[in-house]
Amino acid sequence: MLSRVYISLGSNIEPERYLKSGLSDLSYHFGKLLLSSVYESEAVGFKGCNFLNMVVGVDTDLSIGELVSLFKKIEQDNGRLVGAKKFAPRTLDLDLLLYGDKVTLDPVELPRAEILTNAFVLWPMAELAPDLTHPSVNISYQTLWDEYDKNQQRLWPIPFVWAPALADEASTLNSL
Repeated sequence: MLSRVYISLGSNIEPERYLKSGLSDLSYHFGKLLLSSVYESEAVGFKGCNFLNMVVGVDTDLSIGELVSLFKKIEQDNGRLVGAKKFAPRTLDLDLLLYGDKVTLDPVELPRAEILTNAFVLWPMAELAPDLTHPSVNISYQTLWDEYDKNQQRLWPIPFVWAPALADEASTLNSL
C-alpha cells in the first residue's frame, strides 16, 4: 500500500545545484514529485551562508527505514560527508518529515519536530498540504503557519526552475 510522505530538502553549498540534483534523484526513485516553492533563509544554529529549502511530497511503498537509508545515500552521492556536524554547511540535507499519519520514534522521529519550530519547513508544508492535519497536534499546516511567529526566522520565496523531463534523462544517463 502506498503512503504519502513529505521530505524536506535543504542546501547552503551551491544550493541551487544540489537542490536540483536532489530533486532529480527523488524523481528517479519515486516518479512524480509534489513540490513546494523554494525558500531562502538564514542559517539556523550556526553562522553560514543562507540556505535554500523546500518540501517534496511523494507516494511510496518503501518502509520508513528504507526511506531514511535511501535519503542518506542520496545525500552522500551529492557530497554530504558522513558524520558531519549537525549545525554546519551542507551540500544536501534530506529529512523525512511525515510518513502518512504515523507517529513514531523508531527508526526516526515522526512527525519530525522541526515542522513546528522552523519556518523553512512549516511554510513549504503549509503551501504543499495546507489542509493536512499534523498527526500529533491535530491542527492543519495552514493554521500552524498562520499562527507561527514570523519574527523568529527570516524567510522568503525565491524563483527556482527545475526541469523534471531533463532531470529524468540525466538520472537515467547517470545510472547507466
